[in-house]
Order: sequence, then structure tokens, then C-alpha cells
Amino acid sequence: MPRSPRTAPSWALLLRLLALLRPPGLSEACSCAPAHPQQHVCHSALVIRAKISSEKVVPASADPANTQKMIRYEIKQIKMFKGFEKVSDIQYIYTPFDSSLCGVKLETNSQKQYLLTGQILSDGKVFIHLCNYIEPWENLSFLQRESLNHHYHLNCGCQITTCYTVPCTIVAPNECLWTDWLLEQKLYGYQAQHYVCMKNADGTCSWYQGRLPLRKEFVDIIQP
Repeated sequence: MPRSPRTAPSWALLLRLLALLRPPGLSEACSCAPAHPQQHVCHSALVIRAKISSEKVVPASADPANTQKMIRYEIKQIKMFKGFEKVSDIQYIYTPFDSSLCGVKLETNSQKQYLLTGQILSDGKVFIHLCNYIEPWENLSFLQRESLNHHYHLNCGCQITTCYTVPCTIVAPNECLWTDWLLEQKLYGYQAQHYVCMKNADGTCSWYQGRLPLRKEFVDIIQP
């Protein structure tokens, strides 16, 4: 599971960490651990809906010896779902210029709206990269949009485990198995779009689609 992002000292430091964490042999590619949308919301410091007004390439730091660049996106914030205690209205977000450091390319000067998750640095700047959950708003299901306000936040005590092969087993009572990759060969399939891992009264966690019970294939997948 991805680690919960903490307040970082600077975006220059984050760039260096991304470079150090890049796996050997993938010097020209960004590699991210899979995470369900619910995990992204729970582990992100900031979750907003926004439009992108413009972009500008800026230095990663004031140090002239540091040649790394960032892209600064000017945004129009439409709604904030998480991060109220750290920032209010956000004007700019930052991402690495180098795609191998997981820099994000967003459409500017269009009507497209995005769901953006990211980190808030110690100076209040917002940092995003490809390992965050960044999706065009129009691609989100009704349940995903609804869950941004309530269900995701209220069920961060549940653990979601990606299932790659059969058999797949639950090792903790508060765990849900995420089977989109196994069933559909993609991460954000039907389960990610239409189900929330919710805590039951007895402390266990289960997948729910509104008030509907778990689909049978999600249950069968845990059997040998």
C-alpha cells in the first residue's frame, strides 16, 4: 500500500527522493505502486476538483546549482474535499518537469475539470505527481464523486489489498481484496469505480455498492 504523504520540507527534496526511489533499469520511466481511489483519498493531504488555467516552467529551487525544473500549473479551484486544515484557496500546483520523475501533464485553457490528489509542502505549496490519483472529473462514476464527500474519508481504517493471482486471501478482518487487475487486467475497473471498502459494525470491512451486497465474483476470487 502507498504510504500516507507527510508534510514535505520542499519540492526540491521531493524531486531528489523521486530520483533515488526510481527502480534500477527504469531511468526513463515513472513507476508507481497500485492504489485504489479510496486509498489515494485516505493517504493524500489534499483532494480537490479544479480546472487548469495555464502552465509555466519554473526552477525547482532558488539554488543556481540545482538545474531541475518544475511545471507550475495555475488552477481554478472548484471544490476542496480534503486539506481544509492546511490550505484554503489554491492558485498553483507543482509537478516535476521530467516525466521520468513522475511529472503530470494536464490540459490547460480548456473546459476539462480534474480530480487532483497531492501533497502539501511545509511552505503551503501543493505538489502532485503521477503516483497520485489524478483523473478527469468526467471519468469518475457517480459513486466515486459521492464518496469523495463521505464514504472514502469515513472508511480510512479499512485496508485494501491488490489481488494479482488466485488464490487471494484476506489476512486481517478489516481488509478488502481489490480484484480489478485480476478480473479485467486494469487497475481502475468496475470495482474501483463502483465499490467502497466500508467498515461494518463488528469492525470488519467489506465491499459495498451503495446499499447493494458484494458481487459474487468478488467473493469467489478468494477461493483456491
